[in-house]
Amino acid sequence: MNLRSAHPFISVDPETRFGRPCIIGTRISVADVLGWLSNGMSHKEIIEDFPELSEELIQACLHYAANTEA
Repeated sequence: MNLRSAHPFISVDPETRFGRPCIIGTRISVADVLGWLSNGMSHKEIIEDFPELSEELIQACLHYAANTEA
């Protein structure tokens, strides 16, 4: 497995979700979280639906996206 650390909480593994950046220990991609947020879900709603996530992990997705898209 060729696991690259893109952020302390984000990994890129070619064998997980086709190499999309995902939250470590999950199959939840950064794009999933961004999509939920852009569709109007609150952080609280996301955490209720996906209890393996936390405010810190949602913020990590936002930080990762801001730093890779800028």
